[in-house]
Amino acid sequence: MLRLPAVAGRFYPSDPAELTALIRKYTSSEPGQQTIAAKACLVPHAGYVYSGHVAGAVLARIALPRKTIILGVRHYPRGEPAAILSSGAWRTPLGDARIDEELAEALKKACPLLREDSVAHTAEHSLEVQLPFLQLLAPGFTFVPVALGTVRFASLVNVGEAIARVLAASQENVLLLTTSDLNHYEDDATTRIKDRKAIEQLLALEARGLYETCRNEEISMCGLGPATAMLTALNALGVKKPELVKYATSADVSGDRDAVVGYAGMIFS
Repeated sequence: MLRLPAVAGRFYPSDPAELTALIRKYTSSEPGQQTIAAKACLVPHAGYVYSGHVAGAVLARIALPRKTIILGVRHYPRGEPAAILSSGAWRTPLGDARIDEELAEALKKACPLLREDSVAHTAEHSLEVQLPFLQLLAPGFTFVPVALGTVRFASLVNVGEAIARVLAASQENVLLLTTSDLNHYEDDATTRIKDRKAIEQLLALEARGLYETCRNEEISMCGLGPATAMLTALNALGVKKPELVKYATSADVSGDRDAVVGYAGMIFS
């Protein structure tokens, strides 16, 4: 299956030269900055004009391996609640990114909740917008797309534990790239307060804490499911080094502070 781009020209440029220049801008690093071997990262998935600088700051810091699991959101109510694709490629203006069939099959075997489903992925932007970054920074990479629509805690733990087993058994380094925006469409001051509460739980590697904080504090973190699964996996793997690389809201670009979205970029190593 060849999955065609759904949001090129809207969330990011459809012209390859323009797209390349924009990503180079977002991923330019300080002279002498060393990359690190990360187990996972959290990056946003809004239009590049709003959140690309946050995603770029994270990915520029990581020594990207050849294999990546992209754990994203199912924003639309179509398809399986835990959807995976295990073959084919995804096209962007920069070319085709190939799905890692061996890694995908290992994930499906480890987690029967993951169901083969192209419908959930057809129009989903959260995973697609990560690919051009990886195509430029890690040419020839392969990936596995997973879109989570479920927000049942037990299901998210199941997915996270399965990912941990697959990563632990892999003979090669695999990056768990998880994507989420933070609080949505409240004023900037309120959003920053709410986002700080979610970020504190992420930095504490508290899967249950993040889940309950977002529910109790009404934090509209669209990637709560993927982030909960990621934290579950990291705890199973014994990861102890979280880092907040960059935080911003859409108001930093638009100037509109009445209805914003928050973005955090984090590394877990």
